[in-house]
Amino acid sequence: MPKIRSHSGTKKRVRKTGSGKYAMKRHSRNHLLMQKNKRQKRMNRTITLPGTETARLRGLVPYL
Repeated sequence: MPKIRSHSGTKKRVRKTGSGKYAMKRHSRNHLLMQKNKRQKRMNRTITLPGTETARLRGLVPYL
């Protein structure tokens, strides 16, 4: 039985936390931060994805 291929784009964007949940960084936190307002920068922190996304992510990155 061959191995399942992981989705390479998801591998780069999602990581697994110590408790087994999935976490990802939001966009807009890399450059041009001086002209973005405080609220925009504050809202773009790392988030844990809800449990409803777990089954979909397990199919995309089974070996994560």
